Amino acid sequence: MKTNYASISNEYAKKETSKVVVIPVPYKGTNTWQQNSHKGPQAFLEASNHMELYDIETESEVYKQGIYLADEVVENNNPEAMSAAVYENVKSHLKTNKFVSVIGGDHAVVIGAIKAFNEHYENLTVLQIDAQARLHKEVNGEKVNSQCAMYHASQATNLIQVGIRSMASIEKTVLDTDKAFFANELATDDYWMENAIEAMTDNVVISLSLDGLDPSIMPGVDKPVPGGLFWYEILEFLKSVFAEKNVIGINLVGLSPLEADKSSEALAAKLFYKMLSYKYELEKEDNLDIDENSFAKSENKFGKFNDEDE
Repeated sequence: MKTNYASISNEYAKKETSKVVVIPVPYKGTNTWQQNSHKGPQAFLEASNHMELYDIETESEVYKQGIYLADEVVENNNPEAMSAAVYENVKSHLKTNKFVSVIGGDHAVVIGAIKAFNEHYENLTVLQIDAQARLHKEVNGEKVNSQCAMYHASQATNLIQVGIRSMASIEKTVLDTDKAFFANELATDDYWMENAIEAMTDNVVISLSLDGLDPSIMPGVDKPVPGGLFWYEILEFLKSVFAEKNVIGINLVGLSPLEADKSSEALAAKLFYKMLSYKYELEKEDNLDIDENSFAKSENKFGKFNDEDE
């Protein structure tokens, strides 16, 4: 029997009134190493049930904005069918003006999600935080594959890649070096966050692979790669993105839960909740500015959301 996200009361979990929808996609079909990624969405949801729902940093309880847990996307006949099912699910919720969040194990689930986001929003930026570039056009004849997860985004959207530290040489023919922020460069560049945000357009969907984090704090991923982002580093970056851009959705993927260690799913659950807290606390602050009739202040504040080309 399906329960509510984070065991919140029914008052805040209704489909009709919730601002946020969470879509679990327990698909593992294209992973090539560890095979627990299909368990990631359920482990994420179980960990969410044990979170404290008051966020100290933002002094908020974001679940009161309403978070609806949708039915799992269970299509697994083949990668293309799965991707099409994710696309249709995301598209249907976007039509009702929801903040759509896809929780997947296998990275391939983001392909259909990004396609739906891109059709719904103009001038879309996909912010990929990931250890791997995932820019293969196809793998063994498959175009829906974890290693192809960002190829469509690179062709159809403004793709910003952060934390990359593993890739094949053929991916260099697709990768845009002006919009790729490699992990080794982040360690020495004090301005990488500002430069990454400057490269984004107004509307941003965050596609966060948990292997973008360092395996010392996030060991439960399908393919750990050393040299990733740390907790307060990624929070600082994400908070700045939410402050300066219109984040319109989240894809959170890559969790491959470990048998005897629950720290990875606990981190994944907390990180997702932090992103929601940033999204709606900053929106609340914007509304307070308007209520105080400080028009000039609000105009300046919202002005930074405009694309420079407009």
